[in-house]
Amino acid sequence: MNPCIKPQPGVRELTENEASHPLRQSSPDGGLLLLRLAGAFLLLYVHGLPKLLQYSSQVQNIEDPFHMGKGITLSLAIFAEVLCPLMVAVGYFARLACLPILFLLLVAMLCVHSDWGIAQGQVGWLLFTIFASIFVAGPGKYSFQWSLKQSH
Repeated sequence: MNPCIKPQPGVRELTENEASHPLRQSSPDGGLLLLRLAGAFLLLYVHGLPKLLQYSSQVQNIEDPFHMGKGITLSLAIFAEVLCPLMVAVGYFARLACLPILFLLLVAMLCVHSDWGIAQGQVGWLLFTIFASIFVAGPGKYSFQWSLKQSH
């Protein structure tokens, strides 16, 4: 019991067993794992795999906002939507892998779909928020990179 905090009348303190219950404990690393897996799965499954598996039809339809050529633009999008989410999911150079994803999402939301309002672009902005959070916080201890760090 903290001597500086006076107990409130009618409120009992938690026992040691209650206080150590897993549902009462905070787990930022578990939250980061959930963000990494959910964000990576959504980006990979909804955007990356269709581009990879249907390359020939996707190359005809992809927007080319920087006029690099549709093949190069699609290849860069596949890199950002397939390889980078896999790196984020396992937590291997996750912060670095977030950068192409964040760039791609900004280009998509601000250049390609600039006519979309918040409601139409909410999934893109939510994905941006997820990967920006991972970039800021890092992958957490439930990651490949953390396990490498611990083995040295």
